[in-house]
Amino acid sequence: MRIGLSYDLKTAITGRHTNDDALEEYDSPETVEIIAGALESRGHTAVRLGGGVPLLDKLRREKLDMVFNIAEGRGNYRSREAQVPSLLEMLEIPYTGSDPECLAVCLDKPLAKKLAAAEGIRTPKWLVVADQGEMDRAAWQGFPFPAIVKPAFEGSSKGIRLTSLVADARQAQQEVRRILEGYRQPVMVEEFIDGDEVTVGIIGNRPPKLVGMMRIIPKKKVEHFVYSVEVKRDYVNLVDYESPVRLPAKVLDMMESCSLKAFKTLGCRDFARVDFRIGGDGMPYFIEINPLPGLGSYSDLIIMATKMGWTHHGVIGAVLEAAVERYPQCRAA
Repeated sequence: MRIGLSYDLKTAITGRHTNDDALEEYDSPETVEIIAGALESRGHTAVRLGGGVPLLDKLRREKLDMVFNIAEGRGNYRSREAQVPSLLEMLEIPYTGSDPECLAVCLDKPLAKKLAAAEGIRTPKWLVVADQGEMDRAAWQGFPFPAIVKPAFEGSSKGIRLTSLVADARQAQQEVRRILEGYRQPVMVEEFIDGDEVTVGIIGNRPPKLVGMMRIIPKKKVEHFVYSVEVKRDYVNLVDYESPVRLPAKVLDMMESCSLKAFKTLGCRDFARVDFRIGGDGMPYFIEINPLPGLGSYSDLIIMATKMGWTHHGVIGAVLEAAVERYPQCRAA
């Protein structure tokens, strides 16, 4: 098959940026070449499409059987991850990954939590602040602190800094102001679950199956561990990754069940990653689901998969196979 590869490179995003993590979720040329190599090793032709406005012309010009999509979209819109899949659906081009509705819903963290909670998935308490007026009227009294303060519509830990963990309403309001000013979007204040952080990888559709689980363990003992953007940038020195995860079987079973339920409830396809924190009560709490997880060598899904015996190319091939199964015309190609 001729498979287009849609992506957004850090180097392709121009203009001034308010925050130093503005480009955090975008990909590197190395990741693009790894994916292209995985496709070509399976006998396909990889057509590098890029993203943004230039992508429009290439989609009209190139004859493609499918697009392998890792494009994050442009701007800070809560629907930005849906930009490329929406174009592909309009042009009736098959593609990997979740559909526009799922991508938009899951990037809206409060909405995704609300839908997960409605299905009985345990998630920390939260409130959303859209502006200064809402911050002044927020029900701070009785809110469970400590809390973590984060942008409502971001991924890759954008906006989550070492200062994001707050002990009281006064600190929370300071962080809310920082995010409102710097990220120009609503802010979610979420009860902080002070326990292990575990991420779960899923690939497939009928049925979706776990790639594995991975616990993120700080190398230096800290009172409250936050998997912040600073930590992710220096993960080699600051954290260890444990996979398989050594936690009680009951906890692992609950995370597997909740992950697959969230995957289905939110309409994910082909692959996703689900994040949990383990509470003092031993229960896993759903934090978020990422239906467009990174596929670079530094990405949690790939680190987890390789620890579980997968190859990098094998993960990419499995995502492609899951997508191909959804399109009869691609199965025949």
